[in-house]
This record gives sequence, structure tokens and C-alpha cells, in this order.
Amino acid sequence: MFEDRVDAGERLAKALLEYGGRQVVVLAIPRGGVIVGEVVARHLGAPLDVVVPRKVGAPGNPELGLGAIAPGVRVLDERMIQMLGVSPRYVEQEIAAQEREIARRMAAYRAGRAPADVSGRTAIVVDDGVATGGTAVAAVRWARAEGASRVVLAVPVAPGAALGRLREEAHEVVVLSAPEPFFAVGEWYRRFDQVSDEEVVAALAKTPTPPG
Repeated sequence: MFEDRVDAGERLAKALLEYGGRQVVVLAIPRGGVIVGEVVARHLGAPLDVVVPRKVGAPGNPELGLGAIAPGVRVLDERMIQMLGVSPRYVEQEIAAQEREIARRMAAYRAGRAPADVSGRTAIVVDDGVATGGTAVAAVRWARAEGASRVVLAVPVAPGAALGRLREEAHEVVVLSAPEPFFAVGEWYRRFDQVSDEEVVAALAKTPTPPG
């Protein structure tokens, strides 16, 4: 059980100390992951940037994921799409809508800061937790596609059932707790308040400008 995202970030940073002083970029998944990521980046002396994956929601039920995307990356659950009878047209329209939202969020969060160049560096992808793993996989694949020499997925909590899939995607997975049964990320935090866009911008502003 974590007190809040700052506490989770402090504990996660201790598990990542071997990466301090290296050519590392911390890539945080908004919104909650940025609060955790800022603490990790500060302890490692690393720059912080965002990677913005988005869930592809089912028709009439946006919380039910048909997969996830990140810029230039698609991770779709074809079995779920076929089972629900979702049309290719709907999938493309939903992806286009989420791509627009990704572009909006990245521009808003960076507030004029240049994006990090992860090519040849170790990218540590941080979130406040993993539920199904879809958005985490999309973020990891994006970092790999951008040329990161090593991709580490680091989260405070994730279901044990998701770890096998995550380890197939990242070079290393650092998870502090993998409880079972697992229902939601927030149940493992004493305080799990909503994080605002303004808090994300403020957290990014605390860290050095990412290397371009």
C-alpha cells in the first residue's frame, strides 16, 4: 500500500538507483504517472518527458479497451474487436480521435518544451500502476520505435497476470508489488486523487529540459 504517488515515486526511485548518472530519460505516462515520474527523474538526475498512450474505447463503452495507441504505434485486441463485431470504420475513427487527443495533450503538457530525444539512451517508462497493460505496452513500443537502446518499464503496482506480457515488450520490468487478486490501481493507494493538466505541467517544469 502506497500513501500517494509521491511515496510511490520515492520507493520506485530506490529500485532504479542503478540507472542514476547514465544516459537515461524518464518517460512518464500522464496524468498520474507524471507525479511518480518526476520523483524518479529527480532522484536519478535524469530529464523527464511524457509519452501519451491512449486507450481505444469500444462503441458505447469507452472504458472497455479494444487496445491502445501511442504516436505511430497501435496495439489492438483483434479477438475483442471480432467478438464485439466492431467495424473497421469505427476502429479507424476512434484511433483518429485518440490521435488528436494525444497531439493536444503533448502540446499542452510540454508547454513549448522540446520533446526528448531517446535515441541511443535508456528510456524508463513510468506510470502510477498497470491495470490491463495495454497503454503500458503502447508506451514501451513507442520508446523502442524512437530508438531507445534499452526500455525499462517501472511501476509501483501491477497485476501478476500482466507481468509476462510486459516482460515480452520491455528489456526490464520493475514492479514493486504484484498483488492478486487485482481490481484497480487506486485500491493500492491511500490517496489517489485525480491529477490535473496543470499539475502535469508543473511537474514537468521542475525537471531539466530533455536533451534534444
